[in-house]
Amino acid sequence: MSRIGRKPINIPAGVDVTINGNVVTVKGAKATLSQEIHPNITVTKEDNVIHVTRPNDDKENRSLHGLSRTLINNMIVGVTEGYKKELDVNGVGYRVAKQGKDLVMNLGFSHQVVMPEIDGITIECPSPNKIIVSGPDKQKVGQFAAEIREKRLPEPYKGKGIKYVDEVIRRKEGKAGKGSKK
Repeated sequence: MSRIGRKPINIPAGVDVTINGNVVTVKGAKATLSQEIHPNITVTKEDNVIHVTRPNDDKENRSLHGLSRTLINNMIVGVTEGYKKELDVNGVGYRVAKQGKDLVMNLGFSHQVVMPEIDGITIECPSPNKIIVSGPDKQKVGQFAAEIREKRLPEPYKGKGIKYVDEVIRRKEGKAGKGSKK
């Protein structure tokens, strides 16, 4: 059986979980999130614990079992603590700033790149080369951070571009590093 799917999910104080058919709604201090679970998977709530079960050991049901449990757990963590992704901007003249609800980036193009803040996501720029994307929905936070990173991917020669804080860029040698032939 799935090791992740078997684990019960504890509901912390201040979080309200409602199961209506195959739709699980989690309401907390930060937000209200809702997720539709596959009809084969059964979600039950007893006291302050959620159990996720599957009908049989078919390959599809086994894979949906762990996925469903993780999605519900991510919603509970999101409404209590929230999620955040930090990005670094490296490069000469590369800067980011927040203007109103827009993220304005100077990334070496002839124009500024402007990304509006979407609902459920907050953007912070504590310094001109750091971006923090935060929100209660793990998928939205990750997707928005990936879209920001996509505007100027980090390159392997000088390391310029937008990268995640914990990301390691594999550096390459330039032409001069190959050695000279005579």
